[in-house]
Amino acid sequence: MRGRRRFRTAVAAATAALLGAGALSGCTAGEPPAGAPATRAAPKPAPRPTPLWDVSPASVAAVGDSVTRAFDACSVLDDCPEVSWATGTDTTVNSLALRLLGPEKVATHSWNLARTGALMAELPGQMAAAAAERPELVTVMMGANDACRATPALMTPVADFRASFETALARLRKGAPKAQVYVASVPDLMRLWSTGRVSPVGREVWKLGICGAMLADAEDLSTAADRRRTGVRDRVVAYNRVLSEVCAKDERCRYDGGAVFGFRFDGGQLSPWDWFHPSRDGQARLAELAYRRITEE
Repeated sequence: MRGRRRFRTAVAAATAALLGAGALSGCTAGEPPAGAPATRAAPKPAPRPTPLWDVSPASVAAVGDSVTRAFDACSVLDDCPEVSWATGTDTTVNSLALRLLGPEKVATHSWNLARTGALMAELPGQMAAAAAERPELVTVMMGANDACRATPALMTPVADFRASFETALARLRKGAPKAQVYVASVPDLMRLWSTGRVSPVGREVWKLGICGAMLADAEDLSTAADRRRTGVRDRVVAYNRVLSEVCAKDERCRYDGGAVFGFRFDGGQLSPWDWFHPSRDGQARLAELAYRRITEE
């Protein structure tokens, strides 16, 4: 009997010791033993940064020249802003603003501040006016008139073109620092000549003095005429290089990558009155090119 009591006493003492050790170590059922490495919870993924470029801006301001005013698109020698590629309300054109804002808001949330005949030197003033509207997107199509002078000697120097464009962006940033900017390239005026020169109407209208540097003497295929036209095209290429380089320095600016310059337009995209400005169909093509670039993720 004494042996059994001693055995029970030893078992009880050992059990008490084990339970006491568990209490001291804080272990409970299902927990790892003392000294085991703790299991860490999986880290939460970092929140994605808000992209600087919004593919669905809620307001649009357009600056530029006669193309954005849709000059000669509806009637001869007249602006027709309702069919403008940038802010028009005509559903057959389906302007950029109409695509982005919808028909309910296009009239109240878009502004066409372009002026027919404007040169790049006027862009800073137009940009200041655009900034005052606090738009979420500003479209820029400017530069054709800087090359389309009466003679090549009158074309805007590249350095002046650059200075005006840099000043224009600075004006916008001063009044609307977060506005996005879409910059369209200057069209290929050499293609304009090669497309329109086959039209008797086009050749006659051009004799009135439209874009003389490129379009004068449209049927002249001499070496001198070719050299003149090539010089104008080279200037347009230089202008587009400026637009690309300056835009690239602004994190909220997108250049079209030369899409307008490279567009293979035909006679159907040119005004039947001057064979120079875009027709309604031409305006629609410009809207499509812009929408593609602006909505790229």
